Amino acid sequence: MNKTESNRLQQVEESSTLAMAALAREYRSKGVDVISLSLGEPDFKTPTHICDGAKEAIDSGNYFSYPPVAGYSDLREEISKKFIEENKLKYDPNQIIVSNGVKHSITNVMFSILNKGDEVIVFSPFWVSYSAIITLA
Repeated sequence: MNKTESNRLQQVEESSTLAMAALAREYRSKGVDVISLSLGEPDFKTPTHICDGAKEAIDSGNYFSYPPVAGYSDLREEISKKFIEENKLKYDPNQIIVSNGVKHSITNVMFSILNKGDEVIVFSPFWVSYSAIITLA
């Protein structure tokens, strides 16, 4: 047993998504033309207006520390407006949480609600990380 890892971490298998991404990188390094459907990363550079907006926000001096847990209120307000204008969906800013990714959010939820011995039903198709997240939780 590896003393640097917890027992629960040793129960988790390697991420198939990361294994596929590594294999795609390996093939590319050998000159193989690969279309990778693993990580879901965009295949384009971040648009200039988004980069400029991020730089402007940093330069403003208002965004230099950890954000509130649910995300900055002005960002949540803009997301709320976007949902109304573009998607015809009404969500108040207090119903919106900004996180650094769905995997992080789902992991937090699972750690918050699951206990050892709980039964978890996962419908197919499902995201390959669900099993590892459930095992850890």
